[in-house]
Amino acid sequence: MSRAELLDAEAAETMGFAPERLRFAWEAVREAVEAGETPGAVAIVSRRGMRLRYAYGCSVDDGSQQVPISFDTIYDCASLTKIAVTLPLLLLLIDRGRLLLSDPLFRYIPGFDDPVKRQINVLQLLTHTSGLAPFFDMSGLDRNGIIDFISQSELRSAPGTKIEYSDCGFILLGALIEKLTDMTLDEAAERELFRPLGMADAGFLPHPGKYARIAPTEYDADMGACLRGIVHDPNARAMGGISGHAGLFAAADDLIRYAELWLRDAPGGQRLLSQAAMRAAISCRTASVPGGRRGLGWALKGDPLDPSGDWLSADTFGHTGFTGTSLVVDPICGLAAVLLTNRVHYGRDVSVVRLRARFHNALAAALA
Repeated sequence: MSRAELLDAEAAETMGFAPERLRFAWEAVREAVEAGETPGAVAIVSRRGMRLRYAYGCSVDDGSQQVPISFDTIYDCASLTKIAVTLPLLLLLIDRGRLLLSDPLFRYIPGFDDPVKRQINVLQLLTHTSGLAPFFDMSGLDRNGIIDFISQSELRSAPGTKIEYSDCGFILLGALIEKLTDMTLDEAAERELFRPLGMADAGFLPHPGKYARIAPTEYDADMGACLRGIVHDPNARAMGGISGHAGLFAAADDLIRYAELWLRDAPGGQRLLSQAAMRAAISCRTASVPGGRRGLGWALKGDPLDPSGDWLSADTFGHTGFTGTSLVVDPICGLAAVLLTNRVHYGRDVSVVRLRARFHNALAAALA
């Protein structure tokens, strides 16, 4: 049923954790699995240049078989795509002088040139303040049809006046990246992010040779099976599996490598992004806008979508994915944590929201 890395008390203490308290983080994961909140979970924590891992449960549990989870299980990351692919690629473009946060969307994407939509800029798309709708079911359209549909849709609020989390905005940001890089989004991510960071299992459209390691998501009636290696999000699927809002598949080790970019003591000193870009991304950009606390892409501490629990510092930032994934960074504590589940394997009614809070609270409480 389970696979877990034995807690190395000496390593935990070197990382600044009290081992007797850190076990409560792992127990939160185990209890959530045993309560039926998710078939299994992989957790990885990074601090002071070291990592601790824990895994428990199954990647597959469909009544006919149970496949034990492993540390290299690959997950459909869902909306972690927004902050692990789309955000860093945009920050790189800004670092290189190719893009400004104030650039209007209509400069790059046709269909946004009416008097109101002309006000939408890159900053608003990144902070979910563009006024675009959260979601449309566009699964019957192709890639170009989806972008055209969004461009013709009515805004739900005036640009810059309200926070409303929007997949549509990040679909457009993905298209913007492709236009400026003259590459597909997956090509740009592989070249600029995955290869430099050593994210060996990260990517869009995973190779069938990796399917056995992929945690399946939800049962699909049309396929007569659970989705495995095929993106769960229907709009990303309609776009060929490659989009700025969803489509990334990755293992926990891949995502912690990315998360460590945002820590000053990252192993190997990896610095793809400028300090200026990272400071800007984790600063609150929505203080005067109702609806939450957003950085560039990131949900900041206190935002309604903040997954970090109660005890991590006020400077904590993070993001989640609908399939059951999360990534959290606390720069004050010098801690990064990735928690991956495929909770939708049991259906959309089960939740890991409470698990996330319990897990991060226990991590914070274990800091010596």
